[in-house]
Amino acid sequence: MKVSEIIAKQGKSLSFEFFPPKTPIGEDRLLDRINKLKAFSPSFISFTQHAGRNTLEKTKRIVKKIHDETDLTVMPHITCADPRKSELEPVINYYQEFGIENILALRGDPEEYEPGIFDGGTHFRYAADLVKFIASYNNFCIGVAVYPEGHMESANLGIDTASTKKKIDEGAEFGITQMFFENFYFYEMMDRFEQIGIIAGIMPITDFAKVERFSEISGVELPVPLVTQFEEATPDDVVKMGIDIASEQCLDLWENGVRYFHFYTLNRDETVTQILNNLASTFA
Repeated sequence: MKVSEIIAKQGKSLSFEFFPPKTPIGEDRLLDRINKLKAFSPSFISFTQHAGRNTLEKTKRIVKKIHDETDLTVMPHITCADPRKSELEPVINYYQEFGIENILALRGDPEEYEPGIFDGGTHFRYAADLVKFIASYNNFCIGVAVYPEGHMESANLGIDTASTKKKIDEGAEFGITQMFFENFYFYEMMDRFEQIGIIAGIMPITDFAKVERFSEISGVELPVPLVTQFEEATPDDVVKMGIDIASEQCLDLWENGVRYFHFYTLNRDETVTQILNNLASTFA
């Protein structure tokens, strides 16, 4: 089912993001974790695509494997960086041939690639260009990334809003947010994008140093009280604190009318399972 239909018909969604494992053994382990998370009846799951040798092929392979071996709705990510514009058509046809209906279209993070890769020649310059290309097939529901605090390359929220609306105009039907830890940024963003469904991207903190790096790279604010909590925590307390904070964040979102949640799992199931168990009575 297309994500836009899920949003329209069900009025809520729960989804999980994974990245392609490096080995066949890793794929089998991940399939086991995905099967555990199936207990929560996800609306869909997605698979990332990043820089690196054969990453696109790994994404294509794991998407087909999960599609063939489960009854889950699977959504691949596609970036402007890989494949090249001239190589996109067979990738789109590949997904189309075995029934993929949803694609998350992204530019890609510049720091992962060589300078000048988003030149508008060999590669698309912006995600909106990729959205337009995929939309020309008239077969896919296209999602895009949205940024509650604004994209770090945008000088202000007005420019970020214009960039996002360009993606919507070219055919995007829903957005998944970058991680955020201050919910008011999300509420403000909802007022800017009433045209499409916005899914809240939730990043449980299990490794604070890693989240700090992610935040610095992506321009996400880490609230001072949260930083203080984690800096004073023992290693044994970090995961529990991360679960509690994510649970509280989701509860606040729910109480303020948010019904679409996307968890960045980092290919683990235990943390998300505990968060969703904490929210079982709320999400029911």
